[in-house]
Amino acid sequence: MPLPIPDSGEPIIEILREGEAGSPIKTVCAAHNISTGTYHAWKRKFGGMEVSEAKRLRALEEENSRLKRLVADQAVQIHILKEVNAKKW
Repeated sequence: MPLPIPDSGEPIIEILREGEAGSPIKTVCAAHNISTGTYHAWKRKFGGMEVSEAKRLRALEEENSRLKRLVADQAVQIHILKEVNAKKW
């Protein structure tokens, strides 16, 4: 049964550490059921990070996403109000 692909920083950092410890990347990827492309993408994003830094990055990404949604909602509301005010009564 294949292992689930991790979606948080902690298991990803552990996988990257295996590769940095000298294990062949193909072996690490096969053991965790990921492609070498995925490994290298994670390395670009999480390379050299500690677990606490990865947690902070994830929290900041979630907050950024939430704020982007708020800004989009406000932009829609402003657009609607401008259309309503533009009508001649």
